[in-house]
Amino acid sequence: MTPLRQLPALALLASALFAANPAGAATTTAIAMPAWEQLTPAQRELLVAPIRERWNSSPDERARMYLHAQRWQQMTPEQRSRAHHGMHRWEHMDPQKREEMRALFQKMRAMTPEQRHALRDQWRAMTPEQRKAWIDANPPTPR
Repeated sequence: MTPLRQLPALALLASALFAANPAGAATTTAIAMPAWEQLTPAQRELLVAPIRERWNSSPDERARMYLHAQRWQQMTPEQRSRAHHGMHRWEHMDPQKREEMRALFQKMRAMTPEQRHALRDQWRAMTPEQRKAWIDANPPTPR
């Protein structure tokens, strides 16, 4: 894998590390880190090892992981920033909110842009009880 191909995986790894250790993230950002080419083999191994472990332990997920890495490479910096923001929001959602979002996402995938906009407006106007009734009527498919 070339260094450019490793960037999406490294970005996801870095965001996971920062999410797991917010205090460490603040101190890490204060240290000027070298470019990939200047990293020692040990530093590169430290960064790549978790991805290698996940790759090797999940043969059925490899195609999905690879496609995600390819998509990441094609994103603009703004799109990557939005993706990071969305991952951060997802990580901090409570389980009930995640269930709601799964149901909404699955329903919206089959809709036209106009239908998605209408459902978003409808969702924002719903009470928590109405949202629960909608989720019960439109459950996400099991993962």
